[in-house]
Amino acid sequence: MVNHLGNWRNGELGNFITLKRGFDLPQQKREDGQVPIFSSSGITGTHSTAMANAPGVITGRYGTIGEVFYAAEDFWPLNTTLFVEDFHGNDAKFIYYFLKTLEWSKFTSASAVPGINRNTVHKETVSLPDIETQRRIASTLSMLDEKIKTNTEINDNLEQQAQAIYHERFETVSPNDLPSDWRIVTLGEVATISNKSFNPLKEPEILLEHYSIPAFDEARFPVFELSTSIKSNKFIIDASCFMISKLNPTTKRVWKPYCLTGNAVCSTEFIVYKAKDKTITDFLYSVIDSNSFSDFMCSHVTGSTGSRQRTTPSDTLSYELILPSEDELAEFQSLVSPMYAQMRINAIENDKLKRLRDSLLPKLMSGEIDVSAVQL
Repeated sequence: MVNHLGNWRNGELGNFITLKRGFDLPQQKREDGQVPIFSSSGITGTHSTAMANAPGVITGRYGTIGEVFYAAEDFWPLNTTLFVEDFHGNDAKFIYYFLKTLEWSKFTSASAVPGINRNTVHKETVSLPDIETQRRIASTLSMLDEKIKTNTEINDNLEQQAQAIYHERFETVSPNDLPSDWRIVTLGEVATISNKSFNPLKEPEILLEHYSIPAFDEARFPVFELSTSIKSNKFIIDASCFMISKLNPTTKRVWKPYCLTGNAVCSTEFIVYKAKDKTITDFLYSVIDSNSFSDFMCSHVTGSTGSRQRTTPSDTLSYELILPSEDELAEFQSLVSPMYAQMRINAIENDKLKRLRDSLLPKLMSGEIDVSAVQL
């Protein structure tokens, strides 16, 4: 039993908040507007009218179970969600974090399509602190989330700047009007594809720094897992590599691995490149991060339409690019390399912040740690 510090109350969750089922909104009835529409997986569109007032806390009723979302503006929760209709005087942001700690899977029905019954959730026995403690806990966790959000926005901006610099310098130049010391080359002339393979079934148990498609989509940061938990072959990568997903290239996934350990691997759904001249690695990373290269990837897919189209790696080596003079390359990289370095620093800091937040969250919500003892 946790010894709570401060005034904590025990009771059924329904005594602290009231959950309500969301509202149906067929695609054909949606109108242009700025009101976010929440499904069980988060914001999935916008509409002209809101059905719930901010602040809002939303979770999945059917579909994606266990995700919790916060709405800072009026919103429309779909009928696949539950949302907090009444906070009963509790802090909305605290409730958002608190609901993240619930084991939502235990509230699902045993039907063919598992769903959450709000009446079952309402009966869950919980313990919540007084409103001032709630606000202090929410403020502490929000500070971490805001820093993570800021770092992410900075990285997005830095990547856009680097893309814009590359485009302005090398994609607006006519191939017929190049300076005498510039030339047109194929990607295969300046880079190679690395297929060095790692078979987890034939190797001793080690901790891998795994660059997977889901890891990119979730946080653009590798996951760390034991090799015995991985069942398929991977590519071995190092800090000189840069890579792009060959799977569904309409969703661009371009990555410069951080290689925080000596055991970095990536999914074989990535095409792993290495510059023949390592001094131009950042330039070539900018090449594959360009919209032109993305368009090339999309025009060279194989497979049926849908979720399983792939670009053949060897086809990408025929992509033509402008290779400028050594002086121009050096000047370009002097601009973008610090941007890529800062993006790496921010990504690593975000991972540390997320680990700290996720460690504090259950301890603050249970009263195991007094929020006044947390120094950020």
